[in-house]
Parts: sequence; C-alpha cells; structure tokens
Amino acid sequence: MIATVAFRGKAHAMVWPLENRLGEMMRGPLEHIRVLDLTIARAGPTAVRLLADWGADVIKVEPPPRKDAQGNSVTGGRHGSDEQNLHRNKRSVAIDLKSEAGQKLFQRMAMDADVVVENFRSDVKFRLAVDYETLRSVNPKLVYASISGFGQDGPYRSRPGVDQIIQGMSGLMSVTGEPGGGPMRVGVAISDTSAGMFLGQGILLALLHRERTGEGQWVHTSLLEAMLSKLDFQGARYTMDGEVPTQQGNDHPTQVPMGTFEAQDGHVNIAAFGSHMWRRFCDALGAKDLFEHSDYQSVGQRVGRRDQIKQDMNRITRVFTVAELVRRLNEAGVPCGPINDIGQAFEDPQVRHLTMAKPAEHPQLGDVNLVRSPINLSGFPHPSRFHCAAPDAGADGVDVLAELGLGADEIRSLQALGVIA
Repeated sequence: MIATVAFRGKAHAMVWPLENRLGEMMRGPLEHIRVLDLTIARAGPTAVRLLADWGADVIKVEPPPRKDAQGNSVTGGRHGSDEQNLHRNKRSVAIDLKSEAGQKLFQRMAMDADVVVENFRSDVKFRLAVDYETLRSVNPKLVYASISGFGQDGPYRSRPGVDQIIQGMSGLMSVTGEPGGGPMRVGVAISDTSAGMFLGQGILLALLHRERTGEGQWVHTSLLEAMLSKLDFQGARYTMDGEVPTQQGNDHPTQVPMGTFEAQDGHVNIAAFGSHMWRRFCDALGAKDLFEHSDYQSVGQRVGRRDQIKQDMNRITRVFTVAELVRRLNEAGVPCGPINDIGQAFEDPQVRHLTMAKPAEHPQLGDVNLVRSPINLSGFPHPSRFHCAAPDAGADGVDVLAELGLGADEIRSLQALGVIA
C-alpha cells in the first residue's frame, strides 16, 4: 500500500505496510517521525527498536550485502531470532557509505529525517561523513543520536567496547555471583540494552525540546555511562558512603531475609524483610519458634545474622513444595516466586495473559514470534501482531529512494555503480 504523508510540511510517498495482515493500522505516538538507522550489533538497535515499535518510520541504512558475509558476529544473520527481534518494524536501504556518491545520497536522505542514530566507533562516522556537524549543516533540526563503548571523548574514546568488557569495568561483575566465587557475568547483555534504553529516552527528550524550540541537537551515551547508572544504590553506596559493595550471591545486598531458599522440589525467591513481612512469613508457614527466636527479634538482629537466619529458614521452607510456598506466602502478602527457566517464564499464566510474545510475518520464514515492547499506552494499545518482520538488507531501497524523488533511471545508475544494492 502506498500513502502520501507529510513530514514537516513536505509531502512524501510513504511506502510502508500501513496495515498488517489483520487490518490493524500502524499507529503510534511517533508516526510522524522518520528515523535513519545506522546502528549495528545490539546497543544502537535497542534504542531504534523503541522508536520503530511506537510508529516511527525507521529506515535501516546498511552496507550492500556481500556474497561471502556470514552475518553479524554478535547478533547472527538477519533471518536469525536475534536480528529479527532487534530489527522488526523497519525498512532497509543498502548504501555504500564508503563511496562519495553514497555519502551524498545519505545526506540527501538526512535532509528530510527527524532522527539519525549511529553506534560506530568514534572515528568511523567522520570517515563516512555521517557525523553530527556534517548532517546538521543540511538539516539544523536533526536529532542526532550516538552510542559508544566509553563516550565521545576522554582517554578511552577510541577503544572498542562490548557488553562483557563494560560489565567488568563498571564493577557489575564484582557484585554478581556467590561470595568468593570470582567475578560473574550477568546472563544478558545488560550494558548494551541499558545504553539502548537510555539513548531511546534521550532521543524522545530531544524531540520534545525540538517541538518547543525548533532546535535539533546531538544526544549521546555510552555503555560505560549506562552501566554505572544502572548500578543505582550499589553505586551510591560508594559515591556517598565510601562503601565498596561485594558479592552476595542470591541474597539481597542490604535487606534480610530476602533471597533464594530451598523447597522440597526446587528453589523459590522470598522477600520477608522488615517487621511486618517477617511476621507474615512465620505465620504463613507455622514457624512460631522461628518468630520467637531470641536472635531474630529486631531488623538489626536479623541483618547481623544473615547466614544463620537463612539456614533456619531453609529447614522450614524445604518441608514445602515450590507451589505450596508460592501459594501460602503470596496469600499472606509475602512476595514469593519460583525460579523459572526462560521457557517456563514465557509459558507462565501471567506472561501469557500479558502477551509478551507476538508474531510478525516474514516473506521467507512465515510467522516469527518476537518479544514486544514492555511499555503500555492506553491511547495506543498493542496490536495483535508486529507490522513486519526484520527486512533483508536493501529490501526497500527502490521504494525509499523513489520517495526522495529519485527517478527510475537514477536508481538504476546507482545500482550499476554499486552505490546501492
């Protein structure tokens, strides 16, 4: 379907699946925003995914595919689950930005864009002539967004930065894992996805500012900045009190008792800290002796006897099954939950009710199930399906370039020169 839409007063033929196959309209609070996506790997695509999921017209600009390419070393091939989940709801144009003609073509695209997002190493964007100053000269209202490993300046600005390196440098690995067990990586790409979330927020802030002032700006963050921020109270324990937090395993660093406990047939997480929660826990499991124990009469006593109280609680909890503990404690108002694997998590009744997995239609793969945005807006309910799966590189090039006003002969000429695929 082809529709004519207006971007800042200019008409563009927007070749975009305005309806998915069930007839649901592609609407969202960002449907008036056009984004040029130069991102690779995970952090940048996480930021752009936020915009794409809420209606922005996202055009992924990527190199023409090579015949010998084996896919992105971090996120795999485009037809794999990782890239499908990262790049859904986008269109793709393949441009050789190493060529002068490709750079000029991209600058022409940037003239009508609202946002450009990149996560190249700091020097690459200048070599490709897609840096902020260059693009601002053709579009002063542009919001330009960048993610790097360590920041846009400073002694580490040119270092390559990936998630695990930042997990170690930020201190996160020093507080993850069992005491004395050595540093432990978090099981997800937490610094990549955190940086992407923060950049997405920064883009929205800049768009709000532009709406009021008409001014564009450069928004940037880094994996290191994002991870230090995500340390949250663990970081503030050092910055305010000079305390260096250490590993506490599955126990909460400051609240006692709160952690993982043994059940008859597995493990559960229980949060029974504070006077009220502690009484409810003991009442729910018939642990009168534990409640009356002289060592546990105050919050301070319980905090000071972390290991002892955990042993005494385990003797009680291991009498019950996981299901019994979850039922009894939640009914008593004590937070308690099972330790699921990822499959069990997605099959949980509450998760299924929330429909966190939704299908997207792919021309070769058929329906692929992807993980939806966790944001819920009453004005824009989630459709039952994503609008489209992640496109192959260059799949929408002819349509997008026609929107820019390029004629068929000019497009064929650029294809013949290898500027576009």
